This record gives sequence, structure tokens and C-alpha cells, in this order.
Amino acid sequence: MAASVVSTKGQIVIPARIRAELGVQAGSRVEFVKTEEGWLIKPATLPVTALKGILKKPRKPVSVEDMNLAIRRRARR
Repeated sequence: MAASVVSTKGQIVIPARIRAELGVQAGSRVEFVKTEEGWLIKPATLPVTALKGILKKPRKPVSVEDMNLAIRRRARR
């Protein structure tokens, strides 16, 4: 069993052995999930395939020039 102490800022250090097992490193995001048995900490990673279907297909193709124009317009705001 591994343990950690909560700092005055509410931060904890995940022991190196657990970080290695979870595959997390500096800058990684983790999720805290409530279960019937308590709280679970897990890496907040999703495969890129999980994004499929989030956006609807455009009715007509959009050119790169149109995309760049839209980006420039948004940047002005």
C-alpha cells in the first residue's frame, strides 16, 4: 500500500511506483472517479478514436482558404 500527504494547497504527490504503473508523468491529467468502494484515480486519457462522431459532417466541403479566413475573423474578436 502506498500513501501520500495532502499539502496546504490541496496537492498530493503520487508515489513513483504508482505513477509508473498508471503511465502518468509531469503534465499528465488524472481523473477521480467515485465508486461504491470509494474513490479511484486513473489516467485521463482517451484514444483519438473516441472523438469520432462528436462533430457532424459539414453539408458541403470547406476549403483550407475558407478555414483560414474563419480563423482570422475569430482572432480579430
